[in-house]
Amino acid sequence: MRIGIIGAGQLGQMLGFAAAELDTECRFVDPSDAPPASQAGTVIQSPFDDAQALAALARDCDVVTYEFENVPVDALLPLCDQVPVYPPPEALRHAQDRLTEKRLFDSLGIPLPGYRKIDSEEDLRDAAATIGLPLVVKTRRFGYDGKGQAVVRSEDDIHPAWQALCGSPLIAEAWVDFDYEVSAIGARNPRGETVIYPLTRNDHSDGILRQSRAPAEATGLEQVAQQYMQALLDRLDYVGVLALELFVCGDRLLANEFAPRVHNSGHWTIEGAETSQFANHILAVSGRPLGATACKGHAGMINLIGTIPDAARDLRYDNCWLHDYGKDPRPGRKLGHVTVLAESAALRDERMTAIAGSFEEL
Repeated sequence: MRIGIIGAGQLGQMLGFAAAELDTECRFVDPSDAPPASQAGTVIQSPFDDAQALAALARDCDVVTYEFENVPVDALLPLCDQVPVYPPPEALRHAQDRLTEKRLFDSLGIPLPGYRKIDSEEDLRDAAATIGLPLVVKTRRFGYDGKGQAVVRSEDDIHPAWQALCGSPLIAEAWVDFDYEVSAIGARNPRGETVIYPLTRNDHSDGILRQSRAPAEATGLEQVAQQYMQALLDRLDYVGVLALELFVCGDRLLANEFAPRVHNSGHWTIEGAETSQFANHILAVSGRPLGATACKGHAGMINLIGTIPDAARDLRYDNCWLHDYGKDPRPGRKLGHVTVLAESAALRDERMTAIAGSFEEL
């Protein structure tokens, strides 16, 4: 079995490592010179929308998948005549447009914050009046890690927000005063077999994920999240791993967005779950039975952003692992992560606090 992967960043790298353990070869397409996944397989250096490179990838592989959601859908469609392409391009189309995505949530009865399509500054003023302030204005496409958005806290912010973002189609979303954020991660294979990981609790700063903990211990919400995940996977006739990001508001869950790929908040599964999200994605897209998703204990993940501190290379605790993606340091760039596994939530949190504190001291 040979799997073609569009994108060769750290997610592709971890998919490639998981595939190797499953006796599966990976080949990649990526425009970068020596990207992280070059450690895990052959890379065709080419733009993501290069028709010839993608056709060559499809000819050489049994199935094609992708590691990020900004692959042009039109570039994938011709490949579907050559090989299976998973997740299906229709799922990608929904995920690439926040308005389409939210209408999908609505159609499935998945609760979400109020939203409005924004085509003009007047639309934004109407949204402020109907949804209320504060609200968040976002580009409908290509925003990630807090990019492509602005917070409107008062009427004075409306014009600057419009001027900053008006070059792209926009959406306005109600501000959510949530308790915390969680993600549900599930996998589905072509036969409809589905597995779902325990809820993961996520902490963000400046729009970037900093830490994750699993299981989230969100009392009473696990089953609800699983129902939402199952509905989404089935509606999209999905194959592969999908992550659904949710706000916890008291005893309710509100959908934020979904990612049709393996997800940063699931990195803890490499050491912390019976089967990692990366292995389950490989199993799913290759049509094999899926692996168990139970936690091996209480797991945590710390993202390493901008730099990898020396302390991360000299972890002083048992059951702690450094993952270095091999990327050049750059402010705001995800360079690696540390996973912590402990027998109790208290011990996990104690170790995560100590490890994160040792980074800050440097």
